[in-house]
Amino acid sequence: MRGLRRPLPAGRPAGLNDAEVRYAALRAALAARHGPILSEMKGFGASALSIDGRIFALLSRGRLVVKLPAARVDALATAGWGERWDMHRGRPAKEWFSVHPDHEAEWTHLAEEALRFVAPSPS
Repeated sequence: MRGLRRPLPAGRPAGLNDAEVRYAALRAALAARHGPILSEMKGFGASALSIDGRIFALLSRGRLVVKLPAARVDALATAGWGERWDMHRGRPAKEWFSVHPDHEAEWTHLAEEALRFVAPSPS
């Protein structure tokens, strides 16, 4: 698997929008904390963060999308933090949450929560 540890250019990388810059910073922060257990792969037509082949976060249409328990997704949606992600197919997924731009400050926290949710149990 390909690791997340890729050097990020200083300053704003050319051609990236604000959400892509924030996502690159999130990817770098998670890689610094979790190291080689994380990887990046294509999933749902986007660059996705994964652990042991299980996707836990991705950037879709400028919004962070995370995989969380259905009850947590319901709670976040009810609190106005975003909505269930429909994978652009018109049917919202129970365990996927698209974070509203007003809550971008919570990206790292939600990505960490998603990582814990999908991470394999220790043997």
